[in-house]
Amino acid sequence: MARIEFTLNREPVVYEGDAARRLIDVIRDDFGLKGTKEGCGEGECGACSVLVDRAVVPSCLYPVANVAGRAVVTIEDFRNTKRYQVLQTAFLEEGAVQCGFCTPGMIIAAEALLSKDPHPTAEEITIGLSGNLCRCTGYNMIIRAILRAAKDGDGLW
Repeated sequence: MARIEFTLNREPVVYEGDAARRLIDVIRDDFGLKGTKEGCGEGECGACSVLVDRAVVPSCLYPVANVAGRAVVTIEDFRNTKRYQVLQTAFLEEGAVQCGFCTPGMIIAAEALLSKDPHPTAEEITIGLSGNLCRCTGYNMIIRAILRAAKDGDGLW
């Protein structure tokens, strides 16, 4: 049994258990944060995306041991920020949300992208979202939403 200390949504936490357990299971089952979704369980769809030290990781493939001493941010914490509000509004206004299953992972990926490049091109957004699948909406609307968020949130990233 391992004792793993890390920061989860800006709060220090301790996990005691199997160090090889998937981060998604710890986030959802141990800490009750259900916004992170499991889609494929193979790191292919991005629904389980979280930020670890500001980098996007597929939490379905990430052992909890890898977050020891690090900062994990889920959609539950990110939704309390001005950046989230700008992204959410852009996604809604551009029609980039249908079923909503992929949306938390897309928003997390968009945040990571905009944090690195506040004014990306459509091509850079496409590359930045690789690894995130959307079966309902289609990527053109998602790309437009992120372009809009970059414009509307100018100065936030």
